[in-house]
Amino acid sequence: MSLTVLKEVFARFLQSRHIARHFRRRRLLLDTLPQSGKREVPAALSKILTEASASDAETLLKQLNSHRDGLSDVQAESIREEVGLNEIEHEKPLPWWTHLWHCYRNPFNLLLSLLAVISYLTEDIRAATVICLMVALSTILRFCQESKSNKAADALKAMVSNTATVMRRDLSEDAAPLFEEYYGAHLQVKPAQRIELRIKLLVPGDVILLSAGDMIPADCRVLTAKDLFVAQAAMTGESMPVEKFATQRTVNAVSPVELDNLIFMGTNVVSGSATAVVINTGRRTYFGMLASSLTATDRTPTSFQTGVNKVSWLLIRFMLVMSPLVLFINGFTKGDWMEAMLFALSIAVGLTPEMLPMIVTSTLAKGAVFLSRKKVIVKRLDAIQNFGAMDVLCTDKTGTLTQDKIFLARHIDIWGDESDSVLEMAYLNSYYQTGLKNLLDVAVLEHTEMRRQLNPAKNYRKVDEIPFDFTRRRMSVVVSEREDHHELICKGAVEEILSVCSQVRHGKNTEPLTPALLSDIRAVTAQLNEEGLRVVAVAAKELPPRKETYGLADEANLVLIGYVAFLDPPKESTAPALKALAEHGVAVKVLTGDNELVTAKICNEVGLPQLGTLLGGEIEGMSDAELSRAVEERNVFAKLTPAHKERIVRLLRANGHVVGFMGDGINDAPALRRADIGISVDTAVDIAKEAADIILLEKSLMVLEEGVLEGRRTFANMLKYIKMTASSNFGNVFSVLTASVFLPFLPMLPMQLLMQNLLYDISQIAIPLDHVDDELLRKPQRWQPEDIGRFMLFFGPISSIFDLTTFALMWFVFGANTPKTQTLFQSGWFIVGLLTQTLIVHMIRTPKLPFIQSTAALPLLLTTGIIMAIGIFLPMGPLAHYFKLQSLPPLYFVFLPLILMGYMGLTQLMKSWYRRRFGWQ
Repeated sequence: MSLTVLKEVFARFLQSRHIARHFRRRRLLLDTLPQSGKREVPAALSKILTEASASDAETLLKQLNSHRDGLSDVQAESIREEVGLNEIEHEKPLPWWTHLWHCYRNPFNLLLSLLAVISYLTEDIRAATVICLMVALSTILRFCQESKSNKAADALKAMVSNTATVMRRDLSEDAAPLFEEYYGAHLQVKPAQRIELRIKLLVPGDVILLSAGDMIPADCRVLTAKDLFVAQAAMTGESMPVEKFATQRTVNAVSPVELDNLIFMGTNVVSGSATAVVINTGRRTYFGMLASSLTATDRTPTSFQTGVNKVSWLLIRFMLVMSPLVLFINGFTKGDWMEAMLFALSIAVGLTPEMLPMIVTSTLAKGAVFLSRKKVIVKRLDAIQNFGAMDVLCTDKTGTLTQDKIFLARHIDIWGDESDSVLEMAYLNSYYQTGLKNLLDVAVLEHTEMRRQLNPAKNYRKVDEIPFDFTRRRMSVVVSEREDHHELICKGAVEEILSVCSQVRHGKNTEPLTPALLSDIRAVTAQLNEEGLRVVAVAAKELPPRKETYGLADEANLVLIGYVAFLDPPKESTAPALKALAEHGVAVKVLTGDNELVTAKICNEVGLPQLGTLLGGEIEGMSDAELSRAVEERNVFAKLTPAHKERIVRLLRANGHVVGFMGDGINDAPALRRADIGISVDTAVDIAKEAADIILLEKSLMVLEEGVLEGRRTFANMLKYIKMTASSNFGNVFSVLTASVFLPFLPMLPMQLLMQNLLYDISQIAIPLDHVDDELLRKPQRWQPEDIGRFMLFFGPISSIFDLTTFALMWFVFGANTPKTQTLFQSGWFIVGLLTQTLIVHMIRTPKLPFIQSTAALPLLLTTGIIMAIGIFLPMGPLAHYFKLQSLPPLYFVFLPLILMGYMGLTQLMKSWYRRRFGWQ
């Protein structure tokens, strides 16, 4: 047997001895905890977390069968088999039967189901059957559309899953001593490696490395920390970041989230760095336990959901008022209360917009599938409509408007001359920093000749690090080249570096930083900025080797060495994308942490007119009222902190705008969350992708225009259904009320009315696939429930005019004016009612002249045409007797086109007047 095989056998034998038993016990303990349904975490979990906090690091690692260098692949796989994937319940796809139930349980379907039960109990089996068909049609279509959309989204999400940096050690490390004892041979053990692992594959015992911008992927105990600040708002509601340490410092902590050395899934690193060991994963985490006890009612409705709900309740209230009115009028005038009740139930069914959930879901799903083909991930379907409603897009500059690759263009001293020593210092700083390595660090580290020249692994030793944060806007590392001194190397924004410098390097000498010299320095950096270069200052100072831990106070009295200047070119697609957005009514505002000169250069290159620039320092001194006015007047905001960006977005929303925000950095996360629609890119940090509603997988920004247009198409098609339903329902009820007063019989039997509604519903299935006129895509569109009510009042009575014309025709011309001839009357109105309801789809789908200036999509033409043909066939064919209809005389079909043409002509005239008076959405 070879040494390699023996090594594998020994390692696997040792890994399997304790791991399975330990994690099986923990899984059983947490999985059998009762769920109270309240926002609380069971005492058993709190005990596990508290004990982990109280244990020293080595003891905890031993309990978790782990090591400072992490787990081996074999260990991790064994644990994963016991505890499962690191996923919480709401992240898992719903079983098909649960999904089907969710598609069914909307207010309209529940109301129709109640009406079906009433019909069945009153022995109106036909009516109950038709109502059940309507419910099934709505539910199944919605289920199919959502399933299709989810599959498309899941396929893309698999391409953009977040990862964690995990330590992995050689599985033979534990086997080596035993192997040597038995065989007298030495096993070569590979050093531990850092790997990027998908978050869902993490297991308890994994040792992870964290830096600014990382999501905390599980409940963890901190092993080492350097200026680690964590945002715990998702857990505690506390807006300020909390500092975490490797040891527990708070004596009187009440809950696990108050413990200094524990960090939790659902939070994120704001600044600093750390290593931590995973304690619990998935639904056994603190966040997972909370999530399992929450219900859908805990979620705040979006503006889109609020708009749909308002329209829905408008139509439901109309139904609740009109149905009893129909019941009492027919009951008193006809004397047959049972028949009147069935007729009123049929009216209630007709007034229920049961297809609205299906239409909304289908249009949104169609938009999601369309965008998925453009490599755009839609994390929340509602975001598509917000895309269309967006009238202001705020965007970060670096990595969004500019390329996601930055080039180091120059490394110069304070006078602007090339300097290798500046590059050396910048390289050491970027090489040794363990925090958030941004594009600037990547550009510096690409100078591999520096690595060969400096050989940092051999010639330098890292002593400590002072991580970057967005207040200081700089970071430092402390290295030791010779053990007789330490060197602090600091790089960051020019003004922030100058604020901690007292001297400058001139050749091999140092000089005091005088006001005159400061003015010259600013002139040099301003010239670089005007050339479109991002300037980062580099400073340093020597320190005696008296300590191994450094802090912010050590960043003082530095010597300014020079600058590294970076070229940050705009994406080729930025200029045409911004132009296209402007043409479609979307104002673009740039919100950046960079300085105003570089920002101005980029704006000029991408063709964005500058209406005024506002700096972060000026914003600090402005009240909300003053800033609210300023954000309307200006479109470039520079030198911003994350709080500034979030405040600008919040005030734009307060001014009535639908605001999108596009960013990719940790400093963009607050603004992404605050915006109506957050847009990020695949290369963004974890927290930015988590906060976004839309993620772009392609580098081209032209997809923004396509997203806006698709959002507007989605909204326009939803609005078509609502307008059609509202106006036709109002007209039908008005006609029914009038007929009920004067006719000695019902104008249409309940079964006929239900069949008419079912056919009308089928005719609208293709609305999500319809074309939308270009002029309706030029401006942002929003929900306006009051406009729906007005539209209903103006267009509803038009159909009533021609209904009453049909009544008169059947009464006077064809003599259908007695209970014996009521079947003829009902057949005549059945056809006219169905055909006018179906034609309204084509009349209201566009403000233009239908069929001539604007033609519906082929699927809609086919469905409406087929339904109209079926509507004529039912009274004239062999099924007429089943529905209590009868054939109509040939003369009827002479009048029928005249009625339909009159209806279309009057509707077109009303459209022209209404458009001039109120506009057209």
